[in-house]
Amino acid sequence: MNVTELIVFIVYFIIVLVVGLYFFVKTRNGGEKEYFLGGRKMGGLVSALSAGASDMSSWVLMGLPASIFTAGLGEVWIAIGLAIGTILSWILVAPRLRRFSIVSGDSITLPQYLTKRFKTDNKVLQIICAVIFICAYAVYAASSIKACGTLFSTVIPALDPRIAMYIAAAIIIAYTFLGGFSAVCWTDFFQGLLMLAALMLAPIIALFAIKGGEGALAAGDLAENYWNMLPSGKLDWTSIASILTGLAWGLGYFGMPHIIIRYMAIKSPKEVKKSRVIGSIWTCLILAFAVAVGLVGRVLLGNTLSDSSTVFISMVRMLFPAVISGILLSAILAAAMSTADSQLLASASAFASDVYKPVFRKNAGNKEMIWVGRGVVIIISIVAVVIASSPNSGSIMSLVSNAWGVFGAAFGPVILLSLFWRKLSFGGTIAGIIAGAAVDILWLAFLGSTGVYELLPGFIAGIIAAVVVSLIKGPSEEVGQLFDEAKAYED
Repeated sequence: MNVTELIVFIVYFIIVLVVGLYFFVKTRNGGEKEYFLGGRKMGGLVSALSAGASDMSSWVLMGLPASIFTAGLGEVWIAIGLAIGTILSWILVAPRLRRFSIVSGDSITLPQYLTKRFKTDNKVLQIICAVIFICAYAVYAASSIKACGTLFSTVIPALDPRIAMYIAAAIIIAYTFLGGFSAVCWTDFFQGLLMLAALMLAPIIALFAIKGGEGALAAGDLAENYWNMLPSGKLDWTSIASILTGLAWGLGYFGMPHIIIRYMAIKSPKEVKKSRVIGSIWTCLILAFAVAVGLVGRVLLGNTLSDSSTVFISMVRMLFPAVISGILLSAILAAAMSTADSQLLASASAFASDVYKPVFRKNAGNKEMIWVGRGVVIIISIVAVVIASSPNSGSIMSLVSNAWGVFGAAFGPVILLSLFWRKLSFGGTIAGIIAGAAVDILWLAFLGSTGVYELLPGFIAGIIAAVVVSLIKGPSEEVGQLFDEAKAYED
């Protein structure tokens, strides 16, 4: 056990909890909008890095480098797809969603926006969204908690990974519970900086070590076509499926609630433009250096790892003294926690605002809503820990892939159509969400062997269902006028 690294982790946890306590005191008299959306007062820099950090969970330091480390450049298509997706999301979705959510009854959650966008009191869509949120986010949060368990069991071999997961979950719950959206965004901001610094520093220093003769790569260590962006070495179905799968990851950004809710919280159009530039650059850098960690790590470490997801951990511990390695490894905690807290808050806001209040307690006050949201945070965290601690839960990357696919297929098509197509109807939106989620899940269960990521067919099915149903019965003229008003809205 490295005591110095452990001390650094403890200091990091204390800092995170202090941030949560600060915002608890600052916002304790605020209402539902303050707790769940920060009062729409987020600046461009904080919003950009918060969106990025909530997106790039522990998989970007463990899952993606592990895929590159094992299979080579053929896995780089995921990074390319995500880079394209995040840029398009900032350009297409961010400015319009912020305007449309304000005009649509000052909506503070994604399900609330999708309902108010069509000027209806029907709560079916909000309930469907909340159910998908809770189920998918439990799986997604499990990946972050599992990453924390892997990190702690590597640094402290005597610590049971399940105990490490419990500790991580408790910390995440604590500062999400206390400070709400503002605490989450500000901790994400600092954690985003830490993640970028760690991912940039590790492969650069590793290259110097390799140049100095420390590389462990042997000729027989590499898989065939390791340095080829076509996994099979030629443009056959295996390579085409890999390219389609990688690029399809980018579609997830259009429907990822915990990311796009940041767009709704930005305080002005000017700050949206600032966020777009900063967020896009940050994400592209993060992805590029995550790929570099996998490739450089393979040359430095050879085929010596029993668990490829620890490539970043092994590199850092090999190259840096304990204090520095502790700080850099805290980036994994940062990545895991910055995503898990955002997911928990998105789930809590969806249940409290979109199910509890409209269905069970129409007269619920602000304090009651906040406490209901906090209860949901605890429940989902417990489910996530159970999933993460199961030996059959799969890898960190597979957990993220499953949740990412459901969200992208269910919400991506209807979000885009709601912002750019005047004829989208309420019924079409419900059909698009159900069809997208159903096809995604069924494809994963029965057609996963095709090699095509289930998000792609799910996304296509969502678009088709939403368009067909909307053409059969379109929206009212009142809904069309809201669309025109939102397009022209200025503040």
